[in-house]
Amino acid sequence: MKRSLLLVVCVLLTACAAPAKRDMSAFMAASPRSILVVPVVNKTLDVDAPNYVLSSLPVPIAEKGYYVFPVNTTKFVLEQEGLYEGERVREMPAPALAKLFDADAILYVTIERWDARYVVLSTTVTVDFEYKMVSRDGTVLWEARQAMQWAPQNDSSGHPLAVLIGAVVKAAMARAAPNYMPLTQQANLRAIVLGPTAIPDGPYRPKTAK
Repeated sequence: MKRSLLLVVCVLLTACAAPAKRDMSAFMAASPRSILVVPVVNKTLDVDAPNYVLSSLPVPIAEKGYYVFPVNTTKFVLEQEGLYEGERVREMPAPALAKLFDADAILYVTIERWDARYVVLSTTVTVDFEYKMVSRDGTVLWEARQAMQWAPQNDSSGHPLAVLIGAVVKAAMARAAPNYMPLTQQANLRAIVLGPTAIPDGPYRPKTAK
């Protein structure tokens, strides 16, 4: 009994332990005010994924209090420089890229997963992103990785055949037209704003009244 109680206490202590504190000294030293979000690198087969992800990034960064260069304007300017793909943008030295826009920091994002997989009677939609922010001289300021999954919930009440048909229909709909944007927005929110990897508040974030 005592041994079981001790085991439970140990588990609770482990679960309640505070996450390791991240070293943000480089970020604080650089003290960026403006962040350039460049076209993302896409490691998936969905050719539309980069534009969806790119359009979702400015809001959480702005919410943290930073100026974000308009992503469509950024994309246009880079295309004029012959940089059409995220991979090509990565090849450009950070100082040259930052100087082109007079940016304090650059955010690179890689799409690791963006898919909907059918298993039995359910379709699981998954997004997985890798984030990396560097200063205008190329120093790494912040890194994070965030994955999110969603599967339609099936109603277990009612006639078994109706429940089965409903599950099949929901899975087929999710597979045919998966909605990635809510997951993408949640992933960005957890990585940048709310989660343990969140970046520090920027200079333009309103101060909350005490």
